[in-house]
Amino acid sequence: MTGRVEARLIELGFPLPPVVPPVAAYIPAVATGNLVMTAGQLPMVDGKLVATGKVPSQVSPEQAKELAQIAALNCLAAVKFAIGDLDRITRIVKVNGFIASDPEFTGHPAVNNGASEFLGAVFGEIGIHARSTIGVAVLPLDAPVEVELIVEFN
Repeated sequence: MTGRVEARLIELGFPLPPVVPPVAAYIPAVATGNLVMTAGQLPMVDGKLVATGKVPSQVSPEQAKELAQIAALNCLAAVKFAIGDLDRITRIVKVNGFIASDPEFTGHPAVNNGASEFLGAVFGEIGIHARSTIGVAVLPLDAPVEVELIVEFN
């Protein structure tokens, strides 16, 4: 039976994918107390990165924004891995976004809006969160973006 959050994802056209297997020595997410912290999630679909490279020289900011949304969706799959049911989420507490970019690029916040706006569309009021967005020289597997979440649950 599909819960309300997964039904909302389907309604938005983004059914929850299987959790992305770790690419190194970690697990997708850890629950402690009433919080879940996800590992950084890349924009992977069916086990493959959707795109690689730096923003904006190899990946446009608009495409990177879409990739941040995919990474946020993968974060939700990791949350489900940790707590079993996305309907247990009571708040998206924080989003951390990492953008692999050329040194002169300063549009990182707009890229990470892909994750933030998506979570707002899925969760409404409880999807509004604190956030950090950081430009970096390179990410694992040459991914353009990486997203991690801190989520409160009951």
